[in-house]
Amino acid sequence: MDRLHEMEVFVAVADAGSFARAGARLRMSPPAVTRAIASLEERLGARLINRTTRSLSLTEVGARFLESARRLLSEIEGAEKEAVGEAAVPQGHLTITASVTFGRLTLAPVVVEFLAAHPKISASMILLDRIANLVEEGIDVAVRIAALPDSSLVARKVGQVRRILVASPSYLDRHGTPEAPADLRRHAVIAFTGLMPNREWRFVDGDGTNVVPISPRLEINDAGAAINAAEAGNGITIALCYMVAEHLRSGRLVRVLDPFTPPAVPVHLVHPHGRLVAPKVRAFVDFAAPRLRAALDVLAAAACADRPPAADHHPGADHHPGADGAGAQESSR
Repeated sequence: MDRLHEMEVFVAVADAGSFARAGARLRMSPPAVTRAIASLEERLGARLINRTTRSLSLTEVGARFLESARRLLSEIEGAEKEAVGEAAVPQGHLTITASVTFGRLTLAPVVVEFLAAHPKISASMILLDRIANLVEEGIDVAVRIAALPDSSLVARKVGQVRRILVASPSYLDRHGTPEAPADLRRHAVIAFTGLMPNREWRFVDGDGTNVVPISPRLEINDAGAAINAAEAGNGITIALCYMVAEHLRSGRLVRVLDPFTPPAVPVHLVHPHGRLVAPKVRAFVDFAAPRLRAALDVLAAAACADRPPAADHHPGADHHPGADGAGAQESSR
């Protein structure tokens, strides 16, 4: 079997952590992946991967060989790109992912503008309210709204956003405004599962962060639907500030429990690490970063501000926890 192909299979298995997932990415059957790894190990005279029925891990030799294999494959890829001129002119197909709402409202206009400036590039946008695995799913660039753990991804920060609680003026008129996080237990809470996966809200209390367990009256896996339900007066929901910027400007929603809002989370453009970054990826990141930063700065001056402008709506002074009889009531997008 071709030596370079064996190395490509080995790197794919190491990245995916699974023979089956590597096979899906390479469009190979699991037995073919197994044969490639076995052939490579036989030729090298060393075991590269320890495998059990439940997991696999690299041996010490495998970890060293992985670094060399990545470097060699990157150099070959770079040489091929230079041969066809891709290194000079960004071209090819670019796959980009982001959360549904951020992608629709903020990223899509940037992608359209980028394509107009780069006629040799085409693009796919994959909008998902989950964290996609860039390597496994063949994605070139992602927008991540979260504190990033250590990983092999290259990240460029473009701004930050806040998680906030919002409700309609009509709901607050009927049921009162919560004054402390514990009051959420006596309110109807509409949980967007992308920001409240563990049925809890983290809030700032003095110098620390605390957690309030929530029993949602309604759980929805779509941010837009949760926001619409809150706008209709059905309860309090959680959102990233950019999701409700227009709702707040128009007064259809207002922020609640603002003094307890947790710190802002960063927004990054990320792409897989590689010695040679594809020109199309570099071009997009360089083009998109300042535009996304400008868009997020606009939000930071309004919906995402630490202390937003005072709302026109002033709920009654009386606090009526639980008046609706509702049951008591984040990862990022």
